[in-house]
Amino acid sequence: MKELLLASALLAATYTANAQEAHYDVEPTHAFVHFDVLHSGTSTNRGRFDTVEGSIMLNRQAQKGTAEITVRPGSVNTGVEPYNDHLKNADFLHVDAFPTAVFKGDDFSFEGDKVKSVKGSLTLLGQTRPVTLTAERFNCYESRHAKAEVCGGDFTTTLMRSDFGMNYGLPGIPDEVRIFIQIEAVKR
Repeated sequence: MKELLLASALLAATYTANAQEAHYDVEPTHAFVHFDVLHSGTSTNRGRFDTVEGSIMLNRQAQKGTAEITVRPGSVNTGVEPYNDHLKNADFLHVDAFPTAVFKGDDFSFEGDKVKSVKGSLTLLGQTRPVTLTAERFNCYESRHAKAEVCGGDFTTTLMRSDFGMNYGLPGIPDEVRIFIQIEAVKR
């Protein structure tokens, strides 16, 4: 009888712990990765990646989470087709050899129930490096359109492109690239 009560208590504790864990799928019409980089110390070149996919797990009560976000570099969009084509070739994103860039985060920092940062790794051009995304804002709300809870925010980080083997144009084209991520994800 003791074993049955212990097993029941363990199952109830497991269910309660998992009940706070929520899984979300990235909503592609509300998720973009933008970038900017100085051009020869004169102006700022900007663009975005139009295809972003992924999933996020949040446990706001336990202040834990995981994220896996995939960006398709071939979806780069600067508004200038010849520039897009140059960014896609082997000088920069080499999309034929590396069709995806993947961020995996598992070290979430919270303030209350709001995400403040996510530490993880970015794999780009076959190189994996640590990255910290800082939340500019984070919020969850009930979406009438999605008929589900939606969580998201704006996140930023700065990368050194040479860390990923992207050395074309250095030092004329600076090494530092600022990344801005807008992301919303719908609860399953």
